[in-house]
Amino acid sequence: MAHSAQLNILEQNCPIQVEHDRKRRQFTVRLNGCHDRAVLLYEYVGKRIVDLQHTEVPDAYRGRGIAKHLAKAALDFVVEEDLRAHLTCWYIQKYVKENPLPQYLERLQP
Repeated sequence: MAHSAQLNILEQNCPIQVEHDRKRRQFTVRLNGCHDRAVLLYEYVGKRIVDLQHTEVPDAYRGRGIAKHLAKAALDFVVEEDLRAHLTCWYIQKYVKENPLPQYLERLQP
């Protein structure tokens, strides 16, 4: 079952909506209501450890802060579910360096 969390940040007068599909282990943002999607993929690599593996935003939508919303949603999921996170994705690593919140840092797996 997909879970949606609407964010208050507006892009072109439309709120960016991050959807979490637990079954497919991904966070997505639908772009302009069409088939284009930005995605953050993760996998469970232990009982309570997730690997945030890959973030991808289509070229035409880059530079608009969409990946930040995906990163925040994924890290908030880690916090809410009391998981540990391994950061394979370079963008998530960058996001954590730019947003070194204690609740994120204490859940990082080396």
